[in-house]
Order: sequence, then structure tokens, then C-alpha cells
Amino acid sequence: MHHPGKAQFTTPAARGFADVDTWVFDLDNTLYPSDAAVWPKVDERITLYVMQLYGLDGISARALQKHFYHRYGTTLSALMVEAGVDPHDFLDFAHDIDHSSIKLDKSLGDAIERLPGRKLILTNGSRRHAETVAAKLGILDHFEDVFDIAAADFVPKPERTTYERFLEKHAVEPTRAALFEDIARNLAVPHDLGMATVLVVPRVTDPYREAFEQEAVREPHIDHITDDLAAFLAACVLPEAEAAREPVDRDRR
Repeated sequence: MHHPGKAQFTTPAARGFADVDTWVFDLDNTLYPSDAAVWPKVDERITLYVMQLYGLDGISARALQKHFYHRYGTTLSALMVEAGVDPHDFLDFAHDIDHSSIKLDKSLGDAIERLPGRKLILTNGSRRHAETVAAKLGILDHFEDVFDIAAADFVPKPERTTYERFLEKHAVEPTRAALFEDIARNLAVPHDLGMATVLVVPRVTDPYREAFEQEAVREPHIDHITDDLAAFLAACVLPEAEAAREPVDRDRR
């Protein structure tokens, strides 16, 4: 097992980036570090939503929220099934947070801008949340589009249908795509479909997230592990991707 703070790891059989022309990024805890403290704010709003919906105290609502999360994959999926909740209402409430803790990340922006090809965000959150976060990071303009939970018909990752719907909507050839994601289980289907997979882990253990959400396990469906996305893109991804395109660029001159 690879733990937070262990820099980066690449499996000997890892899929590389020479043929990648579509770069797909998860949002929360992937494009920003855990110390931005965005997810704890969202998580608190979800707990508050459950409290108000069921008339529970905070401790009971938190326990029910986590039960829902483990059983259904997301609290939203559970509430849609168990209580007929309007997903748009839930997402608007959950993402109504203060985003001021997110700082401009010039190194990440520079690296993403240099990636050759298309860039897309694939998130279990809402489009509005993704666009707000990406704008605060200074990277929104580098992305072609956001595929959010509404575009997935409110079926969250890691369900296979969500990835298939994403690939079809954006005409992505999976064997020419790479996915960057912070939860290991969310990379299993993409790897099976042919995508290169990169697991982004926190540099230090995040006390606001469950252990399995930040484990950097060395499993066959994970090609690369990093705890510094910007540095990984600059040092490992871009040299390979740009070198693969140099002969093509020379032929065009």
C-alpha cells in the first residue's frame, strides 16, 4: 500500500501518455489539494441537508449520511431513492459554500494549458460547483467542458454507465485518454475501458475524509500515483506527451 506523502509511483506495466489526446480530470480533491478545505464545507452542507430533511440532530444525521454513502455510493443517490429528493435542489444546497479558501494555482494552470489535446472535467458534483472551483484555481479556460452528475443522469462514478455516457457524449476514444482521479475505485472501469489512470492522493492524511478515499493502493487498474498533480504533469506527463508529438511537428514544417 502506498500512503499519503510518498511522492509518486508508476507501475512497471503502466500505460503512458505518448498517445493521449484527451485529458480527463476529476474535480474535488484532485484539481485542488485537501488543504484547500473545500470538501469539508460541502460535507457539512450535506449533513445539514439530511438534518433538515429528517428532523435529526447533527450526530444522527451524520451517521445516516455515512450509511447512505456506503450503501448507495453517494448521499444524493440515497436521498433520491429513499426520500424522492430533487437532485438539483440538493446540489444547489450542498455547493452553497465559501470558495475563498481556493487559491490561484499558476503551476497547475501552466501544466494543464500545455497538455496537447482536449481537456475535460468529469465530476460527481454539479457543473456550477466545478466551474466555480476551476475559475478560482485559474484553470477554467483550459477546459472544453464539464461532465457533471446531471449529465450522468445522476448515476455517479464508479458506475460503468457513467463513464460510457461520458465517452459517448464527448466522442472520446478511451485508449487515447487519461483520467486523473482521487479515489482508487473510480479508476477501475476507466482502466478496463483502456484509459491511462492516475491516482491523486493527499500529501498528508486528510482527517475529513474516510481512509479508503485517500488510500494509494497499488492495484492493477492504477497506472500512476502522485501526491502533487502539477509537479507530476510537468515532470512525468508533459515530457512524454510533447516528445511524442515532436516528429509530427517537424514534418509539418
